[in-house]
Amino acid sequence: MSTQVLAVNKQEYVKWFRDTSPYIKSQRGKTIVLMLPGAAISDANFMNIVSDINLLSSLGMRLVLVHGARPQIDQRFVESGIESKFHQGRRVTDHQSIQMVCQAVGAVRSQIESAFFGRQLNAPKGAEYLQVASGNFVTAMPYGVLDGVDLHYTGKVRKIATDAIEAMLDNQQMVLVSPLGYSPTGETFNLSYSELATRVAVDLGADKLVSFCSEDGVCNADGKLYRELTLLECQATLGNDGDLNDHRRALSACYTACKQGVSRAHVLNYTDDGALLKELFTRDGAGTMVYRDSYELIRRARISDVGGILDLIQPLEEQGILVRRSRERLEMEVEHFTVMEKDGAIVACAALYPFNSANSGELACVVTSPEYQGGGRAAKLLKHIERQAKKLGFEQLFTLTTQTAHWFIEQGFKPANIAILPDEKQSFYNYQRNSKVFVKTVDP
Repeated sequence: MSTQVLAVNKQEYVKWFRDTSPYIKSQRGKTIVLMLPGAAISDANFMNIVSDINLLSSLGMRLVLVHGARPQIDQRFVESGIESKFHQGRRVTDHQSIQMVCQAVGAVRSQIESAFFGRQLNAPKGAEYLQVASGNFVTAMPYGVLDGVDLHYTGKVRKIATDAIEAMLDNQQMVLVSPLGYSPTGETFNLSYSELATRVAVDLGADKLVSFCSEDGVCNADGKLYRELTLLECQATLGNDGDLNDHRRALSACYTACKQGVSRAHVLNYTDDGALLKELFTRDGAGTMVYRDSYELIRRARISDVGGILDLIQPLEEQGILVRRSRERLEMEVEHFTVMEKDGAIVACAALYPFNSANSGELACVVTSPEYQGGGRAAKLLKHIERQAKKLGFEQLFTLTTQTAHWFIEQGFKPANIAILPDEKQSFYNYQRNSKVFVKTVDP
């Protein structure tokens, strides 16, 4: 590899590291529940996931790992010559079966603990160890009889020992929760790891649930990955299909967790090296995020947003699309701006300048970051500006543009003459730019 290529790679790494720093800061101290299916633990990428989890812990995140063990349990049944029985997607766990379930789950838990310990032994000298804590955190009860079928020792969660888990998290330990629960009478129950992970996330009041599966996330009919889904969109995607493969379990867990109070949940591919880091520390992530609140926030601009607004408008000023504004001018005019914020970054902006004498307002500086164009964000900002204009009692909005006439026409603006501009705006009209004028009536 040439010295020049190495220099480029190093520069890209420096840029990436700088770009991730706000995300690292925002995630510190957050409680994250990781939901890992048994298939992921057998995958070649598992040790990379272990390394990434170690990194998250070192960056100050409070982690709970809930694992599954279905393929490992299935293998035990095959080796024992016993047929696996399921009803409504749940394993029928009789007295003989629960013994094999416990053996398989115990082996998986031991494998996970061993993997984390092995990573610690290979860590640089002086590095802090990530301690993995496990225990009987789950009180369970029998699922009962479904459609006349007794599920025996297949159970459901009755209570999570959140105080015990919180104490271990406060002690900077990662908590490992296995899909087994125990009754006050000493019985052991086989639990759904996805339902368990959801319950743990909800009861802990976790900031995030991260669900791993064998697919990148949720895609549309054309195979394009959805980066974000609202609760309603997630519900529509799930539909009424009851087939619980690992992908559907992951998405269903995200939907349930968000519906019950977790702010954000993520579907990631456990075969994708670095997916966890990309999802948490880059703006667009690596999988699909389900959210219950407004992920992209539209709000009035503050003085602290001036730098972000300048980053948006300066490339267009250099191309002659926008009139140049100095930082000083923008600081004085920032109260007229509305911004769209995504994870602390300004991704779009627009301004409304009032002309009270003409009972109208000027729409200006409608800009969307190149990475986020095509998603209707500018139109959303326009709707927000129109509501502002309506509250101010304006009868119309006008705008001047040299290169985006078609977009304004699509948004309901109509071509107009310079004569419709307020007198003070006409006096400053730049005939050399020869900007086209468009006007839109504000709905009363």
